[in-house]
Amino acid sequence: MNKIKVLVVDDSAVMRKTLTDILNGSSKIEVVGTALDPYIAVNKIKQLNPDVLTLDIEMPRMDGLTFLRKLMLANPMPVIMVSAFTDKGALQTIRALEYGAVDFILKPRSDDTAEWERFAGELREKVITAAGIQLDRFTARSREKAIEVEEKFSADVILPKTVSKVRTTHSDVIIALGASTGGTEVIAKILSGLHENVPAIAIVQHMPEKFTEAFANRVNANSKLYVKEAQNGDRLYRGTALVTPGNRHMLVRSDTNGYFAEINDGPPVNRHKPSVDVLFRSVAQVVTKSVGILCTGMGADGAEGLGEILQAGGATIAQDEASSVVFGMPREAIKRGAAQKIMNIEQMIAFINNLQ
Repeated sequence: MNKIKVLVVDDSAVMRKTLTDILNGSSKIEVVGTALDPYIAVNKIKQLNPDVLTLDIEMPRMDGLTFLRKLMLANPMPVIMVSAFTDKGALQTIRALEYGAVDFILKPRSDDTAEWERFAGELREKVITAAGIQLDRFTARSREKAIEVEEKFSADVILPKTVSKVRTTHSDVIIALGASTGGTEVIAKILSGLHENVPAIAIVQHMPEKFTEAFANRVNANSKLYVKEAQNGDRLYRGTALVTPGNRHMLVRSDTNGYFAEINDGPPVNRHKPSVDVLFRSVAQVVTKSVGILCTGMGADGAEGLGEILQAGGATIAQDEASSVVFGMPREAIKRGAAQKIMNIEQMIAFINNLQ
């Protein structure tokens, strides 16, 4: 079997060596080259024809975001961003996913051996997954981005509007939505297509802390819903979408006033924190009228919980393979008989908009 060819792009010689050693430690991966900046990377891509690119954001001569945008127009391919654990890094990473990056991974913040071992395993897993994604997904997305040759700013860039999107009507129906790899764009597209009075939505997107807040804020700016990173005790009002904070779980609880979010600092579930299964199980246990939606992502997180929502009398949906970046999580739910319906993104939007 041919090995997955990877090109590592990073301005740090130490990081290039580290990433190379980690990836070459897998029998399925071969680092065919490295580059310290995007200009060198362009030539290496032509020479080596890699299957996957790992890309740093902060680099000399041309930053990673600018390079990514140009790459996705000229030569679309699977790219994994190697990000710093900072507020700026979070914002840049969310933008990179919008531009077409498949996934991202955080650089370890310490010399702790266990943290580096986790990083190594996760990086190899993400590269193998990225290599299996069909190329036409990247060409389609690059055509969409090609329309936006130059970003056009409104007055919002200087002074945002003061119109409040905070809701005050409790939601009887609760929608629980879970996603992983490829999910940020799916969630953004779904929420941007919904009218302002849909039932409340509780969301788990596999992401670290800082990144979930940046993601929620970014989606909120392009949605009629009030989208925010959840805080403990937040109410689930109609027209509101709560995103589970990174490195926490979210459970839906109820009292005499309706439903609210409980943020939990328990251990990872299915290796994830937040976990989709945790959210889905809580919804199955307390929500009378529920909808569970499991979207793109690798692994099986959410499949068991979706089945529990179905057993509790809720409606359940899995994203179809054609519109999923990675079909792992939806496939597992379908295989277990947990999904009543299989839908693409447009069908999900129509379904949610028709809920009362």
